[in-house]
Parts: sequence; C-alpha cells; structure tokens
Amino acid sequence: MSDHLDRDYEHDLATLRDKLLLMAGRVEVMIADAMRALIGRDAHLARKTLEVDHKVNTLEVEIDELCMLILVKRHPMARDLRFVVSALKMVTDLERMGDLAVNICERCIDLASLAETPPYDDIPRMANIVQQMVRDAMDAFVAWDLEGAQRVLLSDDEVDELYHTIFRDLLEVMIRDRASVTCCSQLQSVAKYLERIGDHATNLAEEVIFMVQARDVRHHGKR
Repeated sequence: MSDHLDRDYEHDLATLRDKLLLMAGRVEVMIADAMRALIGRDAHLARKTLEVDHKVNTLEVEIDELCMLILVKRHPMARDLRFVVSALKMVTDLERMGDLAVNICERCIDLASLAETPPYDDIPRMANIVQQMVRDAMDAFVAWDLEGAQRVLLSDDEVDELYHTIFRDLLEVMIRDRASVTCCSQLQSVAKYLERIGDHATNLAEEVIFMVQARDVRHHGKR
C-alpha cells in the first residue's frame, strides 16, 4: 500500500511539473506569435493568438487545483513543499504573461490598420530576450538550477535598458512628427508590456531560487 501511495504521490508531482511546463510553452508561443504579428502587420495572426489565451487560463485553474490536492492529500514536506508552493506562485506569473501577450496582440491589430510605422528594431530584440528569460527560468525550474535562475535575474537589466531606450527614441519621433503620435504611443505600449513580461520572468527565477535554497530573494535578488 505504501509503495502504491508513493507512486501516486510521485505521479502527482510529475503531472504538476508537466502542466506548468506546458503552460509556460504556450505563453512563450503567444509572445513569439504576437511579435510575428507586429513585425508582419498581421492582424489575422494577432486575432488567432488571442484565442490561445483561454487554454492558458484553463491550465492555470488545473494547476491550482492540483497544487491544492497535493497540499491537502499528500502533506508534502521540505523540498516537495517548496516545489508545490513555487508552482502555485509561478502559475500566476505565467497567466499574467499570457494576458500581456494578449495586450500586445491588441496593439498589433490597431497598428495593422495604420498606413506606416517607424522602425522599431529594438522591440523584437527586447522580445527575444524576454522569451529567453521565460525559457531559462523554466529550464532552471526543471533542473533545480540555481545558477540558471540567477542568470535570468541579470537579463532583466538588459530588458529595462532596452525599454528606456525604446521609450526615449519613440518620444523623439513623436516630438519631430506629430502625425506619428498614435503609432508611436502604441509601440511604447508594446515595449511596456514586454518589460512587464520580463518582470514576471524574473519572478519565476526568484521562485526557483526559493525552491532550491529555501531563500526569499524578492526585491533584492540581484544583489
């Protein structure tokens, strides 16, 4: 009987990990497709990407329920308890990333209706870094990789720098050309959403550090 319970317990933990990775993968695809829609001025792709959000939300509910089931029925201790608690927090950050990808898609639809847009090479560059942060944070989660999680924290500095550069550059364009205000303000919003996704990816990495070391590094993780 004990072996059977142990197998069920390990199965629950493995299912939790797999569902969280599936959710992260879907969020990452949403971000990538949102950027493809932006670069290609593809309103159709943006609308298709909006439809993926309900799958992310469904996984959030399933993961929350599984975490509560494990906590109530299995009474995890130490390492396993930190794993489940971290998963509960990470799922919230992933869901919010999905919402921000939706916000980017909405801006893409608006921008696709405009005659032209100014160059914004730094925005795709920023998106690539953010996607890599999400990927690295989840890899660190699977591998219990402290160093990998810490590298994600450092990447957030680069995202913040790019955001300020983009905001400043687009502001200068708007000052020179008042006709560009609508377009540039939309692009500033996209950059802000990416910056916030980077913040949530940082939260994922901080949860991994807590999971591995039982150490809370929120608000001072980079120090």
